[in-house]
Amino acid sequence: MTVPARKELSPGLRVAIVLKRDQRTGKRTTGVLSTILTKSPTHPHGIKVRLQDGQVGRVQEIIAP
Repeated sequence: MTVPARKELSPGLRVAIVLKRDQRTGKRTTGVLSTILTKSPTHPHGIKVRLQDGQVGRVQEIIAP
């Protein structure tokens, strides 16, 4: 499974992210994207984002509306 590219993301999307503390287990957290933090168009571990609740992690998938 490939991680979404930066151009596929926009504020307001519902996404599943992996938080820094959960990288070893791969546990996903879902939320609404607030800010895209990674400047590059792609990243092998996922684009880093901030959710509306303030949590920061790397996007693993976009959750369909």
